[in-house]
Amino acid sequence: MLENARLNTETAFLVGVQLRGSHPLLSMEDSLRELALLADTAGMKVIGQTSQTISDINPATLVGSGKAQEILEAVKELNANAVIFDDELSPRHQRELAKLLGNEIKLLDRSALILDIFAQHANTREGALQVELAQYEYRLPRLTRQWTHLARQAGGSATGGGVGLRGPGETQLEVDRREISRKIDKLKRDLERVRQQRRQYRQQREKSGIPVIALVGYTNAGKSTLLNRLSQSSVYVADQLFATLDPTTRRIELPSGRHALITDTVGFIQKLPTTLIAAFRATLEETQEANLLLHVVDASHPNVASHVEAVEDTLAEIDIPDVPQLLVWNKIDRIPDTYERPHLEDASGYRRHVMVSAHTGKGVDELLQAIEEALQEQLYKTTLMIPHHRGDLLSVLYEKARVISVIHGEEGTRVEAELPLAIYQRYIDFVVNATGETID
Repeated sequence: MLENARLNTETAFLVGVQLRGSHPLLSMEDSLRELALLADTAGMKVIGQTSQTISDINPATLVGSGKAQEILEAVKELNANAVIFDDELSPRHQRELAKLLGNEIKLLDRSALILDIFAQHANTREGALQVELAQYEYRLPRLTRQWTHLARQAGGSATGGGVGLRGPGETQLEVDRREISRKIDKLKRDLERVRQQRRQYRQQREKSGIPVIALVGYTNAGKSTLLNRLSQSSVYVADQLFATLDPTTRRIELPSGRHALITDTVGFIQKLPTTLIAAFRATLEETQEANLLLHVVDASHPNVASHVEAVEDTLAEIDIPDVPQLLVWNKIDRIPDTYERPHLEDASGYRRHVMVSAHTGKGVDELLQAIEEALQEQLYKTTLMIPHHRGDLLSVLYEKARVISVIHGEEGTRVEAELPLAIYQRYIDFVVNATGETID
């Protein structure tokens, strides 16, 4: 397992860069504010920041040479021991900036910082495997003679700017590259086994007929709090970015008495590293197999519209199928009664918009009803004749389906119900036609 540097005693200086004429999801100021929250989540203290709008990316240092020198002077004056760029640094940028800053200053970009946070919060074997894979894939193209023996450096961090003054020669560098490539291949095989186990679990779940709901949303939108409210459980919650990482599944009861499974997935964020999206594909597959998605947004956040767009972009990247979605405007306890939802560029993909406060419980009953209605649209309405000796089938109907009416007769129990597709085939021999006869 890769050792991850614990950043809880470090002070950080932030750097934001924006290309002139570009239109990012968040303004540079808001993006730096979010980067500061990420640094805080990682245990770092932000003591300064700077930004620059550039016409062209400097191939050596990303920012202009004058700005790079200004950063160095600010870091020395503030006595910061880490510099964090808000955008991903290329291998050359990282190499040249590391030379400029020196060995005592840790150099990170947003991707490396998120990787560190994920490493701290991965509590399951699956989560640890996914983080380790993402770390290796991030580091491989950035490997230099200073960063060799990564897997064997106790307490070292490959994302730091100065790991040592001198390293072994190119031969050892190539050996380390092959070693990392070998580890990446093994981690991918291990994660594929995890995916197969998840597929088997999902197949068993589908046979049970219990619908599955996936919670998605921008990090810190309140998904875990909503999960706790809906399922009356106690999943860990904190007012932090990426407070929870590993997926959590709970059972909830719908207004009709039916049950459903609801899964909280990892939160999304703008500029989410592509290596992380790829590595966490096994976890995000939960969203691909769900019967319904609840897209949870923080209605009180000034950048809520941009957050919605960032999540939609990520879902598109992992090829989410055409699954019904509800847009859940959370944290309404923090906004005035006169609040109007921000305009979204395209809100047509959502079946309904629901306003809730997961913290106070306001609007949760309306949300449960909306969930029920969305799932009900995926049911098959039919009439069944259940023999008296098949009470087991009747019990399953009450638990897995929506029972509309029940009439007990001499030949059996006539049931009008709406069945999920997963259990419909089990009852095909008991379906009756318009004349009341069982269909052969």
